[in-house]
Amino acid sequence: MRVLVGGGTGFIGTALTQLLKSRGHEVTLISRKPGPNRITWDELVKSGLPSCDAAINLAGENILNPLRRWNEAFQKEVLSSRLETTQMLASTISKAPQPPRTWILVTGVAYYQPSLTAEYDEDSPGGDFDFFSNLVTKWEAAAKLPGDSTRQVVVRSGVVLGREGGAIGQMLLPFRLGLGGPIGSGRQFFPWIHISDLAGILAHALEARHVQGVLNGVAPAPTTNAEFAQALGAALGRPAFIPLPSPVVQAVFGRERAVMLLEGQKVVPRRTLATGYLYSFPKLGAALKEVVA
Repeated sequence: MRVLVGGGTGFIGTALTQLLKSRGHEVTLISRKPGPNRITWDELVKSGLPSCDAAINLAGENILNPLRRWNEAFQKEVLSSRLETTQMLASTISKAPQPPRTWILVTGVAYYQPSLTAEYDEDSPGGDFDFFSNLVTKWEAAAKLPGDSTRQVVVRSGVVLGREGGAIGQMLLPFRLGLGGPIGSGRQFFPWIHISDLAGILAHALEARHVQGVLNGVAPAPTTNAEFAQALGAALGRPAFIPLPSPVVQAVFGRERAVMLLEGQKVVPRRTLATGYLYSFPKLGAALKEVVA
C-alpha cells in the first residue's frame, strides 16, 4: 500500500516507517522540512492529498519535554501541533477525488481519568475532566470524517518504551547511576507499550480491514509505577529504591502536567486483542531488557 504518515520523522514514525517498508508498503512522510519521499504540510494544504491508500497522523509536540515550561505558549503549541495537523489531513482526505481507504490517528490514554481502582477499556467514558483529556476529545473529533468511504481507527497510546527515544531516554541516567525509583507514591498505574508493539498495532490496523474505531495502544499486563521502577532497575542490574518526590516532579513539569506522571490509569487493550493483534512484548521485563540492551 501507499501510506502517507504525518509527523513521521519522530520516534514513533521512524519505527513505523521501518516496519511498513519491511512489509512491502511505500511510505511518504509529511513534515515541516522537505526531502526525499516527503511532502511538507504547506504542500499538503496547497496541492491536496497525494494519491495514497492510507493516511496516519502521529504529529504532536512532546508534552513531557522537561526543557519547556508549562505556560500558555507551550500549551498552545501542544494543542495546535495536534489539532491543526489532524484537521489538515482530515480536510484533505474528505476533499480527495479518490480518498484513502484507511485513516488512522494516534492519541493518548490521557482520555481516561486517573484512578487507583477503575479499569478502562476502549468503551469506557472519559475525555472531559482536565486539559489533557479535553485535548484528546478535541483531537479525535478533529479526525472524524463524514460518511464511511474511509475506515477510521484511533489508537490511544500509553507511554512508549524504546531505545531511540520516548520516556525511557530521560529516565535512564538516574537509573543507571542507581538513583532511580518510583515517582511519587508509586501506587499509580503506568500504562506502557513497547515501540515495536505500537508500530505493530498501527500496521495491523492498516492491513486488517475489519479493524475500526478505538483501540487502546497499551501492553496487556497493567503495571504500577513502582513495579515499572523495580523492573527498570532489574533490567539495568541496579537498585531502584529512591523515590522521586511529588513536589520535585511538580517543580520540573508544572502542577497540571505533573499529573501525567504522579497519577495514572489502569488501561486494558480489550478491543486491540479482540481484533487479533499478537503482542511482541506483552510483559514489562522482556520489553525493558530489549530497550536497555
